[in-house]
Amino acid sequence: VQLQASGGGLVQAGGSLRLSCAASRIDVARNAMNWYRQVPGKPRELVATISRTSTNYTESVRGRFTASRDNAKNTVYLQMNSLKPEDTGVYYCHTYIFTSWTSTRDYWGQGTLVTVSS
Repeated sequence: VQLQASGGGLVQAGGSLRLSCAASRIDVARNAMNWYRQVPGKPRELVATISRTSTNYTESVRGRFTASRDNAKNTVYLQMNSLKPEDTGVYYCHTYIFTSWTSTRDYWGQGTLVTVSS
């Protein structure tokens, strides 16, 4: 499984960015796909999840971020609008597969840096 994230950059507060995560050897239509972000000194924070039937967001981004997927391209996206300086961080796409009834294996993309200036 490989996850290739892209789309980060520098944007002013109030601006928008769209992150992409191209997946290989895993079907994004069938697997839950997550977006995490990390800032220095803090653990990775789950920002959004898109599953087969639903999307969920952490409270701080709800109404501003939208997760979606393109099944034909096997790619998931995170559209980020009304960006705030506190959205700054490295964004990772993530998924997992079950290796047994109780165990999972995690897969991470390489991370893409989002910097929001005030």
